[in-house]
Order: sequence, then structure tokens, then C-alpha cells
Amino acid sequence: MQGMLRFLVLVCALTAVSVAVPAQEKRVHHQPQLSDHIHDDTHGFQYDHEAFLGKEDAKTFDQLTPEESKERLAKIVERIDTNKDGFIDQGELHQWIKYRQRSYIQENVDKHWSDYDKNQDGKIAWEEYKNATYGFYLGEEFDDVEDKSTYRTMLSRDERRFKVADRDHDGIATREEFTAFLHPEEYDYMKGVVVQETVEDIDKNGDGKVDIQEYIGDMYSEEDGDNEPDWVQTERKHFSEFRDVNKDGFLDADEVAQWVLPGEVDHAENEAKHLIHETDTDKDEKITKKEILANWNMFVGSQATNYGEDLTKRHDEL
Repeated sequence: MQGMLRFLVLVCALTAVSVAVPAQEKRVHHQPQLSDHIHDDTHGFQYDHEAFLGKEDAKTFDQLTPEESKERLAKIVERIDTNKDGFIDQGELHQWIKYRQRSYIQENVDKHWSDYDKNQDGKIAWEEYKNATYGFYLGEEFDDVEDKSTYRTMLSRDERRFKVADRDHDGIATREEFTAFLHPEEYDYMKGVVVQETVEDIDKNGDGKVDIQEYIGDMYSEEDGDNEPDWVQTERKHFSEFRDVNKDGFLDADEVAQWVLPGEVDHAENEAKHLIHETDTDKDEKITKKEILANWNMFVGSQATNYGEDLTKRHDEL
């Protein structure tokens, strides 16, 4: 565990060092694409399959017969219908797609879960996390540890983030709350923490704001005699023309939020709208299990499906 902490310290240190990397590659949290495939239903539904199932499960369904695919799809529909009213609305489908796309995050959480859930009760208390991560450095020897201020800062930030992730404030994180702790940029209610930590990383003079020197310094360190790269000049222009919305020469928390958490297109929401539009035969803006199974090939498909066939003919055969 000490090795893990040293790794975290290294990451923290690297974050604070000015490197020649454009801002959008370093700070901005972009929403991941649902699939690498082109979204063109006239040439197949692979994009929809990966969006609805996740990439790994889409590969599994590719090996199933149509009958097996439809059987499994029926069970998935029951899970998506969270209020059990017999219909899938856009909100339920949206949440399902977002859930499936977070599989890579869940893998990361699973990898670390056993390191912290020491009593194996399916939850992680703050004390469990603190002792597992910082236990050695909380003892009497702590004052002799090199860079002790860095460890203390990390402990304080971790505790603050943990408390925000702990929505019921019981000092214990469920798996969902622990996921929010490890990946705060994925949760709306954690965005304040993401912004606060970003400002703290960049704000060198401690005034709670980000000025142009701090903004550029977070990305680029000018060497003696070197000319400033063109992309740095572009970032200076972005700061003054776009980032600094109120034109006071600084980025406050709201302006930092607009920078690092941009309001991008919600791919999961668009896909939910698309699937409902294509399968909602009675146009009531929600879909039933019957409507979904009638269009099973769009949701799950299989290798047994010949996309070269006429889609209308195949639909009639179902």
C-alpha cells in the first residue's frame, strides 16, 4: 500500500509541474464516445449494440443465436424498467446506457475494492480507507517522512472528497459512493469538488482564483531563450476571450467549471432518444418490452443476423 501511496504522490507532483501540454489534454473532462463505430443504421447497428450493451457485452451477444439474444434482451428490459410500470421511458434508457458505458470505471473500482474493504462487509468506511492508504504516515514517524506536507494535503483532500461522495453522511461509502470518490468527474453532485481541486492545483498565490500566469504556467514553463509555442499564444487568447467570461482578468469557480467540465453533447441521451424514436410504434414517447423485442436486432443483434438482407423483410419474419 505504501507503493500505491508513493504512486499517488508522484501523480500529484506531476500534475503540479508545468509541462508543454495543451490545456484540453490535461484538465478538461470530455465525455467518452459510446462506440468507435460510425452511427449509420443503414449499414448495421454495431454502434447501437455497443451503446446499449457496452463494448464487451456486445461482443458476447455477437456469438449468440437470435433466439438467445432475444431471451437475454427480455431480461435486460426488466432491469431497465426501474419503476416497474411496464414501460421504458427516455430517462430510464438514458440511465441504463450511462451505466453500461461506465464499465471501465467499474473495473477500476473492482480492482481497488478489496484493498480498502478490509472487513469485507461490502462497504468502505473512511477510517478503512484512511488507515489503508495513510496508516504508516499517521504514526509517530510521520514527522520524519520526506514531503510530509504533501501527504497531509493529500489526506485532507481525500477526506473532503470522501465526505462529499458519502451522500448520506454516515462515514461509510457504498460501492456507488466509492466510485464517485475515485471518479468524481462522472457525477454531477461531485463537480464542485472537481472544480475546487482544479483551482487548488493551479492557484499558486492562494487567492482562490486563476490568473493568466497561473493558467499558462499550469501547461507550459518558459525556458530561457525559447520562443513561446503557437499553441500557448492560442491559449492566452482563449483565456481572455472565452475562459474569462466576466473579463475581470481571473477565472473564478464558475468559469473554471465551464472550462474543465464543458457542457458537451450527451451521447447517452442522444442514443436513448434515437432508440425510442426508432422503436416507439405508437408514438407515446416510451417503449414496451414488446416494441423492443420486435426491434431486437437494433438493440442487441447477433452474428446470425445478416445485415445485407432487406431490413423490412427481416422485421416481418420476426
